[in-house]
Amino acid sequence: MQQRLNAPRHTAVDAGMIRDRIAQLQDEHRGLDTLIDKLSGIDDLELRRLKKRKLKVKDTILLLQLQLDTDPH
Repeated sequence: MQQRLNAPRHTAVDAGMIRDRIAQLQDEHRGLDTLIDKLSGIDDLELRRLKKRKLKVKDTILLLQLQLDTDPH
């Protein structure tokens, strides 16, 4: 029979860490926007890849913001 460790069932993520991550992602999003503007019409494959990444970054930002909004602490 295995012994179970008494680990907490839920670990709260520090809101400050979430805000820092949101700020990092917002910087990346702005950088991608600038890069997309520069590459417009030059490299369609790279442009599509960057736009896809930009959307993924935006989705992650929104999910983190929702997590902050629903955090009871």
